[in-house]
Amino acid sequence: MEVSEQAAIALRQLRERLCSRTLAHSLLLYSSDNNFSKLKFHISSSISAACSKVLLLRGDKGSGKSAVVELVLKDLKAEHPDSISVVTLYGLLHSDDDISALEEIARQLCVGHKFSFSKTVSLDENKEFLMDMLKEYGLARKTVVFVLDEFHLFTQGKQWLLYTLFDAMETFTSQSIIIIGLSCLEGSEQQLEKRVRSRFSSCTLLFGPPSEEDRIRLLEQLLHLQKDSSLASKYVVEFNSRLDKIFSDKKFKEILSFVTCADGSTNHLLRFLFTASSYMDMESGFLSLQSFERAYSLMKRQPKFASLHDLSVLELYILVCMHRLQCKEETSYNFNSVMKEYKAIQDAHKTSDNYSHAVCLRAFEHLLNRELISFTDTKGRNDSIKFRPVKLLVSSRELDSSLKSNPSCPTILQKLLDHESYM
Repeated sequence: MEVSEQAAIALRQLRERLCSRTLAHSLLLYSSDNNFSKLKFHISSSISAACSKVLLLRGDKGSGKSAVVELVLKDLKAEHPDSISVVTLYGLLHSDDDISALEEIARQLCVGHKFSFSKTVSLDENKEFLMDMLKEYGLARKTVVFVLDEFHLFTQGKQWLLYTLFDAMETFTSQSIIIIGLSCLEGSEQQLEKRVRSRFSSCTLLFGPPSEEDRIRLLEQLLHLQKDSSLASKYVVEFNSRLDKIFSDKKFKEILSFVTCADGSTNHLLRFLFTASSYMDMESGFLSLQSFERAYSLMKRQPKFASLHDLSVLELYILVCMHRLQCKEETSYNFNSVMKEYKAIQDAHKTSDNYSHAVCLRAFEHLLNRELISFTDTKGRNDSIKFRPVKLLVSSRELDSSLKSNPSCPTILQKLLDHESYM
């Protein structure tokens, strides 16, 4: 087989792995003390005891929440065939409208049990159908799992869906109803209304980025070719040997550090590796250090870097203040919170960069327009800009690069950023 043919097969195998929704996360499930094991234990114990439970999975986007839920439910369905039904709702699609949310629940339940489904039924009829189905699940000793992706979006507005589900958990006490909420925001449960919170009790699992040791193990398992593949044994050995040399190279370790510092999630690492695979030398048939260098160079050229290029000193102050609030683990903050942090800096360091409230508000709006910051809610468009919760859309490394490249940046800002980053 020609080298180019072997390279094409190898590249296809690599891309199939890197594009898999759950493979990378499944490779990290070797520990007995990980979120896969914890989530499976909580759901299994709830099924065995025929009791209801609410589980919150919190972590940055791309940290593996959805993948782990999918892997756990796949395992449990194999262990309990025909005993578990899963209903998945997405905050971006189903949090604005109670009618569409209940309609989607009814549709998924109908599909799962091969019932006929009609879009013309009313909200009350869908609710009655849901309650009847939950009652039947209880009689048949079956479990229903509701997965609420972007859980924080369901905590906004009237929260009627959450109230309905939590109320059902209290009504049907002798069966297993499990609600799994996935969120990238802290404190989403604190936004629950009193009537919902009184029915709410949860266990929280936190999802963080993989450790450096896990990343290296993941790289090896994702990029190493299998010896029992359709490729020549000599080619596989040489391919893996060259990869090992790249992994031990100081330059590669620096690149990997830069990539994971900007975004430590597993999904971001997969995007980087997929980009690197695009630069595989098809003539030699191997990945090289240059493949990873070019991938990193391409990923650095993102719109955020251009947007950060010519910011004013005041806008840099606002970004640093928001970064400081994040480092202080503020679960939610708005323009007024940022201004308090800004005033605290001015009072402590007596700088000359003291701007009026109105000027600060205009700078804040400019950052919103540049999409360097954004609102965390979707339903507060009529509220004052000063009170709507916001979040920072740039990483600490991107902000640090912006400060260093801006000739007008005050020295105190760099010191404040460095101090918070390494606390």
